[in-house]
Amino acid sequence: MKVPRIVLDAMGGDNAPGEPVAGALMAAGVLGVELILVGRQDAIESELRGTATIRDVRIVDTPDVIGMDEHATDAVRAKRKSSIVVGLEMLKRGEADAFVTAGNTGATMAAALLTLGRVKGIGRPALATIFPAAEGRLTMLLDVGANADCRPIHLYQFAHMGAAYMERMFGVNRPRVALLSIGEEETKGNQLTLEVHQMLRGSRLNFVGNVEGKDLPRGLADVVVMDGFTGNVVLKTAEGIAELLFGELRKAVELTPWNKAAGLILMSELRKVKRQLDYAEYGGAQLVGVDGIVVIGHGRSNARAIFNALKAARDAVQNGVLEKVRAVGKEVPAREKGAGEGAAGDIGEE
Repeated sequence: MKVPRIVLDAMGGDNAPGEPVAGALMAAGVLGVELILVGRQDAIESELRGTATIRDVRIVDTPDVIGMDEHATDAVRAKRKSSIVVGLEMLKRGEADAFVTAGNTGATMAAALLTLGRVKGIGRPALATIFPAAEGRLTMLLDVGANADCRPIHLYQFAHMGAAYMERMFGVNRPRVALLSIGEEETKGNQLTLEVHQMLRGSRLNFVGNVEGKDLPRGLADVVVMDGFTGNVVLKTAEGIAELLFGELRKAVELTPWNKAAGLILMSELRKVKRQLDYAEYGGAQLVGVDGIVVIGHGRSNARAIFNALKAARDAVQNGVLEKVRAVGKEVPAREKGAGEGAAGDIGEE
């Protein structure tokens, strides 16, 4: 099997270049990939100084860096020699099989669209992330931030791409697909969810109906679709609740000697739960629907999160996720009959 070549944006994230380089060092020789670090060479070499010489890692010098707070499209157009743009151009030219960054999400999405383009037949790409659920189950949520406003056909395609992803990446047979709404009944929701519900009900997917926000941690579906505005709010709320929960638990454990003793007894189990809920365990979100494997990590990614993002990219390459999404673009109609007058629209007319 061909060794996957992965470009890592060494300048991306709040903790760059230290944590991306540390994550690359963790991955080197373990994941069985060829790593290409893009970024300011002097900064990368400074982080590597004192480490053992590592194989299968090379550096591509890029003078520009797109900051986390820069305007996405303007920065991409102005900084053509940035690590994000250069890395994606390498992917486009076939010099790499995947691109990973913890940098500016908006800039990465803009650069991916400008450089890679969309998979033929796909209306809009979606950010897809893994959401931990009860009893170790995993649910894919999409879109979690790529598209604040969507038409019904977009969510319809998100559902098919999500199902394809879960089949290829996790071996889930006939993934259960659900639609996030404000009630389980098919009559609940706004105009968008009402129309998407009818479209999914008439599809060949294993559509299990609507789910509410409270159902996400229960793992009632393998794929849950929503517009990007809703998905981003869901994701950020879940992160905040997890941080609050473990912060309060830490305070409670330190409150009295008895609590500390109980905490020591439960420590191993609490660590398991924390790891299950920790974003670093899942590496990041994949931008599905662009014509290349692109994984975007959390801006606060540490070395472990970078390692897991690289692993996710490797697995996506080896499992043929891009080929499966390309098949979705060919098979899923650009217009769905019966979805309401003008509801679906034509893909690519934006």
